[in-house]
Amino acid sequence: MKAFLGALLALASSLALPALAQEAQKVPIKAKQYRVAATSEAVKIDGVLDDAAWKTAQPMEFDAETSPGDNIKPPARTVGYMTYDSKNLYVAIHAYDPDPKAIRAHITDRDSAFSDDFTGVVLDTFNDNRRAFEFFVNPLGVQMDLIQDDTNRNEDSSWDAIWNTAGRITDDGYIVEMAIPFTSIRFPKSNEEQTWGVDMVRIYPRSSRRRLGLQGQDRNRNCYLCQSSRVTGFTGITPGRDVELDPTITAQHTSTREDFPGGGLSSGGADVDAGLTARWGITPNLTLNAALNPDFSQIEADAVQLDINTQFALFFNEKRPFFLEGSDFFQSPLQAVYTRTVADPRFGLKTTGRIGGSTIGAYIVEDEVTNLIIPGPQGSEVTSLEQKNRAGVFRYRFNVGETSSIGAMLTTRDGDGYNNRVLGIDGNFRITTKDTITGQLLGSRGQYPAFVAAEFDQPGKTSDIGGRLEYRHNSKHWFWSARYEDLGDEFRADSGFIPQVGYRHANGGAEYSGYGEQGKNWYTRWWLGGDYDWTHEQNGRLLEEETEAWVAVQGPMQTFAQLDGGTRKQQYNGVSFDEKFLNWNGEIRPTGDFYIFLNGKFADQIDFANTQLGDRFNIGGGIRWNIGKHASVDIDHSYDDLDVEGGKLFAARVTQLRTVYQFNIRMFARAILQYTDITRNPALYRFDEVPARSKRVFPQLLFSYKLNPQTVFFAGYSGTRLGGEFDGVDVGLTEADRTFFVKLGYAWLF
Repeated sequence: MKAFLGALLALASSLALPALAQEAQKVPIKAKQYRVAATSEAVKIDGVLDDAAWKTAQPMEFDAETSPGDNIKPPARTVGYMTYDSKNLYVAIHAYDPDPKAIRAHITDRDSAFSDDFTGVVLDTFNDNRRAFEFFVNPLGVQMDLIQDDTNRNEDSSWDAIWNTAGRITDDGYIVEMAIPFTSIRFPKSNEEQTWGVDMVRIYPRSSRRRLGLQGQDRNRNCYLCQSSRVTGFTGITPGRDVELDPTITAQHTSTREDFPGGGLSSGGADVDAGLTARWGITPNLTLNAALNPDFSQIEADAVQLDINTQFALFFNEKRPFFLEGSDFFQSPLQAVYTRTVADPRFGLKTTGRIGGSTIGAYIVEDEVTNLIIPGPQGSEVTSLEQKNRAGVFRYRFNVGETSSIGAMLTTRDGDGYNNRVLGIDGNFRITTKDTITGQLLGSRGQYPAFVAAEFDQPGKTSDIGGRLEYRHNSKHWFWSARYEDLGDEFRADSGFIPQVGYRHANGGAEYSGYGEQGKNWYTRWWLGGDYDWTHEQNGRLLEEETEAWVAVQGPMQTFAQLDGGTRKQQYNGVSFDEKFLNWNGEIRPTGDFYIFLNGKFADQIDFANTQLGDRFNIGGGIRWNIGKHASVDIDHSYDDLDVEGGKLFAARVTQLRTVYQFNIRMFARAILQYTDITRNPALYRFDEVPARSKRVFPQLLFSYKLNPQTVFFAGYSGTRLGGEFDGVDVGLTEADRTFFVKLGYAWLF
């Protein structure tokens, strides 16, 4: 470990001196003031700037490259324009390029073109430096819309708006046009002239992925929207009624092999469901969503995660539109809200928005299944109760000053002989432009059915508190932080994702960033950092003590490489272990159509099934290949094994193939194939009976047509094939189930 730390310091020394050369500021950091004028002329969204409205609109020049260059002159000229009428905001951007043949552009599904050239607008419609709408378009018109949450420093692409775009590659670059209906965004209702925060952004990916903007960004200010420009002149606009009705019809047919691996597939018959989701803008600032018999299914398969030699429950990202919309309103330092706990709801009701200087978010759902995570200090278990529950979440946040906030949260869940309540407060205080303090205190109380308490050795009634306090300093060169968490033994947050309780944890670390100078250094940025943390049970017994250091560098062809290592003392099941670990990862994009990543691990690893120390080896990687403008292929593979005294305990191989053919920006066909192969040595498992081999194949085929995010048609197939050892018999890959499904949805806007 000393040799590893010495190598990190030597590498940092070789980078540090030339990196400090780029201190001179080449572009002033100065927000601009623009004026937008209304147009009475029609604007045709076709990627051609021949409309009369653009000839009188104020040009908005992109003056700065803010990444990787530090406020330097951009490598290509970009000019934006903005106008509006009573229904739409219109934005046009002319992105000039010295080599138009180098433009990277592919026809993809919406929100999937972030590796391409793209450009767009960021709108802080309440002009409060907290939250903004982002609308981006690639050169072929592919839409990407996001929410910028500057309070939590989070950018969320799950939000979808209905808007119109066009993109066109020209002899001197490319042009995009967009029409954003005022009903798709929220802003104050006022008879007075409005001022909005605004930035326009262009991503210019070549050897480096360059970000160009209207104005410079001070890296010593830990906020983005507070440095935006301003646009004034909006008068006579209103969000309108903002009523949207989205009826859906979903049909599926599932066949299952009940006596696997024997017997045949038994058909469950066709299952046809009609549902309705509605959205109503109660006020310009407050939105109500309702769903009756909703189709909360997801059409994207979860990425494969190995549930082998793990202590805690696995986390899966939310992908269902009802929960994704406004999801940033429910965020807090501790993850007390995790909507994937909702499995099969009968109805849902949700509201999000602003009231004065406050934001609120609330939802209530009735679920046919009750999913539970049973947490502990050294591990967690997952179970499901075949009973209904009604769950509700309320989130409130009050703005303090220009950039700080205080919040409150309440979650409830009630079923037959079961309930859970979590109540708490939290705060986010930006005490300087570089320093932030966040904290949260939660209290929980619950009751569980007797059979759950007995099976999982849990108290029938629980009551406890949990909290987190964190300080973060973030400047151009330095980042440091300190965090303390304390969750009681009986703390339960059943509507959230908190798989570990009964511990106290402290962490402190620092990282230094250096920057290369364009045309002088081969690298664009490098990092050197380290941290120390410890975790104790509530009774004071050590769970983990870890010291870690890392170094990373960013360079040409969008390369990134990182190496980190350290030592860890860990206690599990009453036994103490001393561990060392070394992790590495790297990625490169040699062309706009080809991306490669590779990662690995050498580590001492506890065998949690047998309470012994082993040697872990892991390697994984993959490629992303765009074949022309329309097709793409992704291949990922990983290998993971653990050697213990006596031999190899297990070896796991996971492969995923994902192919897409995009006919146009609205229609695609996709195939996903996931393969998992796990071999074990049953003789080395002292306490559990395990199969010598288990295999799983999961195929999914999907055809998708999207007129907009809600007017959709999906048709597809998915299935499962299992193989390996079952009751001592070796079984080849055998079909366990298959499902055919169709979904039709339509959006009516009023």
